[in-house]
Amino acid sequence: MMYVPGGEFLMGSDHKLAQANERPAHRVKVAGFWMDRHHVTNAEFRRFVHATAYVTTAERKPDWETLKVQVPPGTPKPEDSALVPGAMVFVGTEHEVPLTDYSQWWRFVPGTDWKHPQGPGSSIDGKDDHPVVQVSYEDALAYAKWAGKRLPTEAEWEFAARGGLEQATYAWGEEFEPKMLNYWDTKARAFPVVSPKAGGATGTSPVETFPPNGYGLYDMTGNAWQWVADWYRADYFKLQAGFKRVDNPLGPGNSYDPDDRSAPPNAPRRVIRGGSFLCNVDYCLSYRPSARRGNDPYNPMSHIGFRLVTDEADWNKKR
Repeated sequence: MMYVPGGEFLMGSDHKLAQANERPAHRVKVAGFWMDRHHVTNAEFRRFVHATAYVTTAERKPDWETLKVQVPPGTPKPEDSALVPGAMVFVGTEHEVPLTDYSQWWRFVPGTDWKHPQGPGSSIDGKDDHPVVQVSYEDALAYAKWAGKRLPTEAEWEFAARGGLEQATYAWGEEFEPKMLNYWDTKARAFPVVSPKAGGATGTSPVETFPPNGYGLYDMTGNAWQWVADWYRADYFKLQAGFKRVDNPLGPGNSYDPDDRSAPPNAPRRVIRGGSFLCNVDYCLSYRPSARRGNDPYNPMSHIGFRLVTDEADWNKKR
């Protein structure tokens, strides 16, 4: 883990690239803490599973009571035969398509889980040092409890991602530098094309492949999205901006996402941060420290992982 000294900073962004849910920049103060220097890896998650016999969300039969709050009211219950273990996988397309319907490049694939992140025929052999993905928010909490750590708050995560650079557009400065992160380079191929002609699909890279930020933290943007502790509200920063300064915010008390047309506005959503290997200038410009998104906490995906933090006082006790 690396020590993040804490302090006062401007959270969010008013930059021209910032989305509405990142605005406005507002003053926040966080206490010092320790953060994993990279994503939790496949090897680390395997040790947890072997020690606890934990079964991840993707490996369990979906529960309709959990699912129905994520779909429009009145949606009929699927046949039991359709409720099978699995997870969402990026499958891409064979040619360029309008970027208005993500169902064209995402599929629910039965048999997908953290050991088989691209579906039953895939594996993580030789990828011990890659971020574990296909883990839900619930899975991340279970691992955190076992490890004696916790998920970072959204404020802690952004403070750490900035690496001491106040209001910088990227984790390393103002200019975009491809050599600094794992992302989808649209100059090499159009998103979301993954046909053989386009060179095949992209994916995670080993942790610590790219340079760390100012706090010695790797892949704070790019590679895989990261779960953080807070509920997601699209308007949360606007609410926070009404205060002169907010100290150690823990996030809102509920979810609100009117921009997600696939679910009711108050469907449960937790914040994910940092972007992933799928982010690109044409579709998902989320490899910026201020970028944020909400995701169903029970929905593991092939581009979402996590890292953990420890309070300074707890770290001192352990030492």
